[in-house]
Amino acid sequence: MRMIEIFLKTLPFFALIGLGYGAGRTGFFSPEASAYLTKFVFYFALSAMIFGFAANLSLGEILDWTFVGAYLSGCIAVYLLAMMVAFARRRPLAEAAFEAQCAVIGNVGFLGIPMLVVLIGPAAAGPTLLVLSVDLIVFSSLVVILLTLGRGTGGPRDALVQAVLAVVKNPMIVSLALGLLVAGFDVPIPAPVNEFLSILGAAATPGALFAIGASLATKTAERLSVAAWLTFCKLVLHPGAVAIAALMVFDVDPFAAAVMVSAAALPVAGNVYILAQHYGVAPQRVSASILISTAVSIVTVSLVIAWVSGLAGLG
Repeated sequence: MRMIEIFLKTLPFFALIGLGYGAGRTGFFSPEASAYLTKFVFYFALSAMIFGFAANLSLGEILDWTFVGAYLSGCIAVYLLAMMVAFARRRPLAEAAFEAQCAVIGNVGFLGIPMLVVLIGPAAAGPTLLVLSVDLIVFSSLVVILLTLGRGTGGPRDALVQAVLAVVKNPMIVSLALGLLVAGFDVPIPAPVNEFLSILGAAATPGALFAIGASLATKTAERLSVAAWLTFCKLVLHPGAVAIAALMVFDVDPFAAAVMVSAAALPVAGNVYILAQHYGVAPQRVSASILISTAVSIVTVSLVIAWVSGLAGLG
């Protein structure tokens, strides 16, 4: 697909983010309202959407170790680079871990799943869910472990326990696991339940995008030089490293590679800020990275999807 076609298709998604941002900036949507909308999407609508996708897939359709190896390799390369740059600036381990998190964790749940399924096709659901699983299981656990060790608040065992608890409490992981169990055991879903999930899941796309925009309205663009560097890592280096790993090292299926690289091109995820704010580690830096990367991604996401569409022979 040509760049202009991709851009026009992504525009409605970013327009919804802009609408949420405007509602937040004008005060029509208060920070409290934005927080509750985000909670609704996170715990209910998005979970219903993920469950619905997973329940119609098999574990074999999602779990591809070559795919996981390629994605992890690209992520780790950029993650280590971001950490080394942070250490060169004499930042402590906890801050370096959050900067690295900004460099590789994209908004796959709230933005990637609804957008990539529409832009690339329903078959993109499986690879996108696998990217989301790696992000949540591997990197969300890793940042908790590094934070615990960096602060000296516990040993390796305490860090591991906290990481496991963070994963099992995440509704996206729970809904994905339940959906795969339903699919794996071929459990029939009653028509009223399917209709319920369909109606609730349909709220995920507009709700998630509006919530992203509303939450961005409270973000500040401080520490611009660091935020610009992390934006470059997330929007350029991350998809580039993943593309090299997928296409030149691991020989991932072209379609799956296209989805993987597109997911890697997404802006910094909002849940990185939630963690940073919760632990009191560089929240302004993370906030600025989310704000800048989301604004710049309006152009860069279209460029990346147009490029990988040509490589994968998509329409």
